[in-house]
Amino acid sequence: MASLVHHAKVGRNDPCPCGSNKKYKRCCLSSQHSFEDSPWQRQRVASDNLTDDLMAFARKRFGNEILEAWMDFNQTDVPPPIGEDFSEGQIFFPYLLFDWNPHQPALRSKRPKPGLIAQEYILVKSRKLSDLEGLILSLSIAQPVSFYEVLRCDPGHGMLLRDILIGGEVEVEEHKGSQHVRKGDILYGQLCPLPDVITLSRMAPLAILPGKKAAVVALRAQLRRKIAKQERELTALDLIRYREMIRAVYLDIRDGLRVPPRLQNTDGDPLAFHTLTFEIGSPQVAFDALASLAWGESKEDLLDGAETAADGVLLGISFDWRQKGNAMHKTWDNTILGHLKIAGRTLTVEVNSAQRARRIREEIEQRLGILGRHRGTVSQTPEQMMATRKQTNNSIPSSAKPNEDKYDVEPEALEAVRANMRREMEAWVDLKLPILGGRTPRQAVQDPDGREIVEGILLDWERSAAQPSMAKFLEPDVAMIRRLLHLQS
Repeated sequence: MASLVHHAKVGRNDPCPCGSNKKYKRCCLSSQHSFEDSPWQRQRVASDNLTDDLMAFARKRFGNEILEAWMDFNQTDVPPPIGEDFSEGQIFFPYLLFDWNPHQPALRSKRPKPGLIAQEYILVKSRKLSDLEGLILSLSIAQPVSFYEVLRCDPGHGMLLRDILIGGEVEVEEHKGSQHVRKGDILYGQLCPLPDVITLSRMAPLAILPGKKAAVVALRAQLRRKIAKQERELTALDLIRYREMIRAVYLDIRDGLRVPPRLQNTDGDPLAFHTLTFEIGSPQVAFDALASLAWGESKEDLLDGAETAADGVLLGISFDWRQKGNAMHKTWDNTILGHLKIAGRTLTVEVNSAQRARRIREEIEQRLGILGRHRGTVSQTPEQMMATRKQTNNSIPSSAKPNEDKYDVEPEALEAVRANMRREMEAWVDLKLPILGGRTPRQAVQDPDGREIVEGILLDWERSAAQPSMAKFLEPDVAMIRRLLHLQS
């Protein structure tokens, strides 16, 4: 039965009636177009047909050499297995089809040459290609692969990109890739500038975080030094000439992002949680011998929270193992190295590294002598602890699990942490950092390259601050750092 509801005509720039809050032309209108109506859709069809045919051609004629190409792409004789990361194929296979040539000398001419597979394909099949397929093929050979910063993103539709290496901004239409990136991300890829639409003909599967921009800025400076004697700006041809160097930077960033972060404490020791247990003769004697481990705290203050018998005899007490200063954070006046708990004739110590565990055991045995006997040490890596916690949580019915939102941090403790973070961030602007070549952020922002790196770091901080787990408690004031460095918000 035909619908009796009358629909008013919707203009291209009107809000889409589907309720997406986007313009009609950017939403449902685009889905109503046929393939012939959209330049982007025509490009996708032609590009997919060309890629499928090229891949079939490559498997038939060069199947035994794909592993060699994979090693060349990764610039190592021992790359990870080719099937280990399926998504990496979206940047490797275009290299294989259009660039790879193990016999091609360094580029000297003014015109880039096709790779081995593309050369053979052109000889055999170029006459069978449509005009659009032929244009895409030539652009895939001639266009450089570069690093692009996302200046604006319209997920599902497109992005405004800036070429970090040679400059220039360009609007690209990219439906799938734009769904997984944000402003400030860095993309390693290649443009396909067709007459009616500009797309990305290849793009690495990972979006590089803005905090990693330092490596790309350093690459740009290195490329500029190579052409310094010519007194000119970098060009697209330079990017093709030095494409191996450019890809090496991508590979370094990629491999670095795949390595799990090294968790460490403020001494720089790898995290490993240790619980040491001692048998002691007397809680009072043990406390008297160990109280000075709590730097900055008097015995009287520590005893305020102690458990005592009716006659005042000490039964149990807990206190932190502290030392003056901090090796990593110069603004901290002390470092908590561990926690001690005396309960009857048992002393338990918790620390977060093997080095601290050895150190505190030696300290206790020296102070207590025969009055303290080490009964054992249990250790867990962070991974083991997370696995244990996950297993425990899975065994508890959801109805019995505590609601974390019901538990609030003490306001005084939270404000102390925030104040400490503010001091750390204020001190950061005058801290010499390896990522800035040994300069401080205040010094680095005085030149364009340094300012670009600092901006990337701050954008990473802003993203972290927006995470609910961070925003709920710490609220790092990145705007304050921008004011200190005279940077725009």
